[in-house]
Amino acid sequence: MARGEGRQVGASDAPAGDGAPPLLRTIAQLMTLIGGLEGPGFRLRLWASFFLTLLGKVLAVFSPLVLADGINALSEGRTEGALTTFIGLAGFWAGLRFASTAGPQLRDAIFQPVSEEAQRRAGARVFAHVHSLSVRFHHSKRTGAVYRTIERGIRAIDFLLRFLAFNIAPTLIELALAAGVLAWRYGWSFAFIAALTVVLYAWITFGVTEWRLKHRREMNERDTEAAGRAVDSLLNFETVKSFAAEGRESARYDKALAQYADAAVRSNTSLVLLNVLQGLVMNVGLVAMVIAAGMLVARGGMGPGDITAVILIMVNLYAPLNILGFAYREIKQTSIDMEKMFALLRETPDVADAAGAPALTPGAGQVVFDHVSFAHEGRDRGLDDVTFTAPAGKTTAIVVPSGAGKSTVLKLLFRFYDPSAGRVLIDGQDVRGVTQQSLRDALGLVPQDVVLFNDTLRYNIAYGRPDATQLELEEAARRAQLLHFIESLPQGWDTRVGERGLKLSGGEKQRVGIARVVLKNPRILILDEATSSLDSATEAEVQKALEEASRGRTTIVVAHRLSTIAGADQIVVLEEGRVVERGAHAALIAKDGLYAGLWKRQAEEPDTVAAE
Repeated sequence: MARGEGRQVGASDAPAGDGAPPLLRTIAQLMTLIGGLEGPGFRLRLWASFFLTLLGKVLAVFSPLVLADGINALSEGRTEGALTTFIGLAGFWAGLRFASTAGPQLRDAIFQPVSEEAQRRAGARVFAHVHSLSVRFHHSKRTGAVYRTIERGIRAIDFLLRFLAFNIAPTLIELALAAGVLAWRYGWSFAFIAALTVVLYAWITFGVTEWRLKHRREMNERDTEAAGRAVDSLLNFETVKSFAAEGRESARYDKALAQYADAAVRSNTSLVLLNVLQGLVMNVGLVAMVIAAGMLVARGGMGPGDITAVILIMVNLYAPLNILGFAYREIKQTSIDMEKMFALLRETPDVADAAGAPALTPGAGQVVFDHVSFAHEGRDRGLDDVTFTAPAGKTTAIVVPSGAGKSTVLKLLFRFYDPSAGRVLIDGQDVRGVTQQSLRDALGLVPQDVVLFNDTLRYNIAYGRPDATQLELEEAARRAQLLHFIESLPQGWDTRVGERGLKLSGGEKQRVGIARVVLKNPRILILDEATSSLDSATEAEVQKALEEASRGRTTIVVAHRLSTIAGADQIVVLEEGRVVERGAHAALIAKDGLYAGLWKRQAEEPDTVAAE
């Protein structure tokens, strides 16, 4: 009987409107995803594996007849020759059985490279597709749930390929061979019993499986929810600790696990029912076959060896029959696993390159916002007819008293979103008309919170330009006021920074982010409140590094501390999404408008870090 269904399955997200059966649609999608099975020797390996599978099936059906002849020879004569014949046939039978079981093992070894390559192709393509999706998608999805969807879908590929190629068709062939051998050797009644057993088994298996799949779907949804909560909580462990919410988070996770456990109990209980019904059909069929054989022996139509052969054929028949039932359930469940992965692949980015879009043509680095309007989904405030020019090689600061709109300016410049009206231009080129790769190659960002990979300092700094030499890395670190710190560490450049860079201080992380951007050497440098979370001493060090990094580049600065942008060539002041003031620091102070009021407020309250 089928046992141990440990794999969870994904919720059904099958596309509508496709007339093909779900399984065939899944197979077609899989073949498209992995690009077929073209590759070095893959077709040869596939055919060799299929041949070994068929050979094993044929040997499994015919080997009991060899043993039957040996037992009949032994029972019919008590001579030494009869014993010799029996021993010879028994040995031959053992050899055939060994070959029938060794073939599939050899097949698995031959087929493994094909399976691994299929999983590699699928995994790489799905991963690349998820990275190609827009910021809006990533903001709306849990990282843990997305990863679990990819993981399950990839894991399902191996199972689907193996069972489709080596279990479904070969098992049907073995069933037909077994029925044919029974009819030829012992009569149609034996073939009828075998066929009836198969039909009843298949009917019960398919029917109960369809009923219990809803429990599997629910179990998977609960599993995904638990995984998503766990990853979300662990990624934000500092927030959890700062609010002393460890118990609360553990309780939420425990509740998710309890819901998963309830769904798992229902799923496994339905599996027990299925196994009991399958066992009943198998044993009734075996008893019926033995009784029919006994009646034929009593009439002298069969020998004792033939009873053994009938039992062995039925037992051998039950193994693939059992696999057939297991395969049906698993393929149905695997298809559901893959449906969510394919649903993920059907996601399209909100922002995509135009057909035939050229690369951004290198220029001096002038940035223009030309009557730009934009509001995030679900918000009524954003940018409203914003127009300003950031001259090439100069520093432009953006001040937003309310805090609404400053990050939007940067996201539109990086083309994480497209404006609802107006244009964003770099050197006269609309960013919507060039490739995103070339656009972002021209931009360098130092955010307020630099998030690093859990890898070495070398890897994180070289992320700006992976092919950089050691001398170039050292020069970038020097310009970011970081080289002395790196050289003072016991492991130097090979020091690991921890999850999201948590082994480094805030100032050290900021300087790693600066070094990374300096190494990238972009035409346009964007500083998104790069010093707002630092203490005064650290801010002075980082500010020096930023001044070094921005020398000779077009620099756009968003800052809370107005003292850090007083030296900017131009300051653009936004209020409620509109440009209300623009000019140099001295001119804006003389104007005594919004900017001057903010400046006075911060001067009177030196500890204030936010321009509010």
